[in-house]
Amino acid sequence: MIDVELKILDPRLGDAIPLPQAATAGSAGMDLRAALEGPLTLAPGESALVPSGMAIHIGDPGWCALIVPRSGLGHKHGLVMGNLVGVIDADYQGPLMISCWNRSTKPYTIEVGERIAQLLLVPVGQARLRVVDEFAPSARGEGGFGSTGKH
Repeated sequence: MIDVELKILDPRLGDAIPLPQAATAGSAGMDLRAALEGPLTLAPGESALVPSGMAIHIGDPGWCALIVPRSGLGHKHGLVMGNLVGVIDADYQGPLMISCWNRSTKPYTIEVGERIAQLLLVPVGQARLRVVDEFAPSARGEGGFGSTGKH
């Protein structure tokens, strides 16, 4: 468990728009909601940045946050993340914006306060790159996409 600072940027957050929270004890993420002024309709193929109404500060460089789609919205309605995954670095303190993309063939309306994404906190491993002339052999070697087979 990690403590993360949360700054409320929209006064409706925590009142008319619920604060992010895990839906169940086993949920990996916390739902992020649309802090819009009014409903927003995205035409097929259209995208928009939707405010979450908040900012966070993780502070610990061993952690980052990911903003990811809600699978039901993506599968049933075609609403996914325009940037696929949003990475929130430990030292970022600005507003959390949700890039929404309607990949369906029908318009989709995002309602005020609707759960549109999830926020996941994940550990980060910092790497130190070491330049080498050759790699030690491995079973896969330089095998690329599909080199391990289909089944």
